[in-house]
Amino acid sequence: MPESGAGRARSPVDSASTGGTLSEPDLERWAAELGRIAVDARLFVALYGPLGAGKSTLVRAACRGVGVDGPIPSPTFTLINEHSTQGGDRISHVDLYRIETESQLLDLGWQDLLAGEHAIFVEWAERAAGHLPQRRWDVVLDIPENPNRRTVSATPIGGAPDPAPAPC
Repeated sequence: MPESGAGRARSPVDSASTGGTLSEPDLERWAAELGRIAVDARLFVALYGPLGAGKSTLVRAACRGVGVDGPIPSPTFTLINEHSTQGGDRISHVDLYRIETESQLLDLGWQDLLAGEHAIFVEWAERAAGHLPQRRWDVVLDIPENPNRRTVSATPIGGAPDPAPAPC
């Protein structure tokens, strides 16, 4: 499976991306707003970035922003964690780091997951290149020279709503 950003091509009809360089508290505030929009729109959120860039932090903050109570662990070993908001909305948190082949992705129940009408946050989304839904956000996180900050960008793809602007 490709490791590149092959699944991140933008259509000319897509809106401009939003981005910035954020402290962890700013990242968490931004992610909480992203979570609210994603849950309301039942959106797929493809997360890209190196180890330690803040992908799990972003998903935890997004879940907290929509009222998920209790622990929100990373699904590194379970691969998929399901969460429910206080209002009854469902959120899937997927970690594809250990997925190496298309058959492993499909065996995970990928098609059934995509068929659900709920928000889905996927870490290491590049491992599902070619199997990503057309309507989604591509969120890229990175670690700049200052290790206490993260660069972020969010791009709507396929008619997805605009993400919340990142605070600068």
